[in-house]
Amino acid sequence: MMGHMKYEMVIVGALETNCYLIYCEETLECAVVDPGADPEKIIRQISELGLNPSILINTHGHVDHVGANKDIKEKYDIPLCIHSADSKMLDNILASAMGLFLGAKKSPKPDRFLENGEIISIGRSHLEVLHTPGHSPGSISLSGNGFLFSGDLLFCGGVGRTDLPGGSWNVLEDSIRSRIFSLPDDTVVLPGHGPATTVGQEKMANPFIR
Repeated sequence: MMGHMKYEMVIVGALETNCYLIYCEETLECAVVDPGADPEKIIRQISELGLNPSILINTHGHVDHVGANKDIKEKYDIPLCIHSADSKMLDNILASAMGLFLGAKKSPKPDRFLENGEIISIGRSHLEVLHTPGHSPGSISLSGNGFLFSGDLLFCGGVGRTDLPGGSWNVLEDSIRSRIFSLPDDTVVLPGHGPATTVGQEKMANPFIR
């Protein structure tokens, strides 16, 4: 049932955010995850792969992950989804110098809120929503088919910042230990920035979580 899922990574913006196109190989239905900038680059990749976007997901509300929400939502007329604890951030993305620097546009309001344990269907594939706060109160990860899309929670050899508003080191560490390190060691972790890793590699070698 889960063997149909594939993904394409599109690196966008000055902060090199990993935007993911997660899709069902059979139906080509697609989730657009974290369109942080460069909407034309994302749209081009969707077109080249022949994908049919059905949902827009933000793993959290920071501007480098949501800056192209407006263009993607308007282009494909799809629901925008985020955890409720980060929804207010979408109102403030133009208030920061970073928003201007990244060329962000004011985000539409979310169409619905994602909750821990929720299952999102993408064609014949499925993603489970894991609420993984710490980097921000409403940070989520998406798990399915041996992949984990971790947002800015966990990186290859690193973890997300906790010095931004709503961040907490203790909460982040608990999210990683309880929600991520309980997954199989061969789970491929696809973070919001930088290269992929695995749960096993981070358990063994991540210097921040020992």
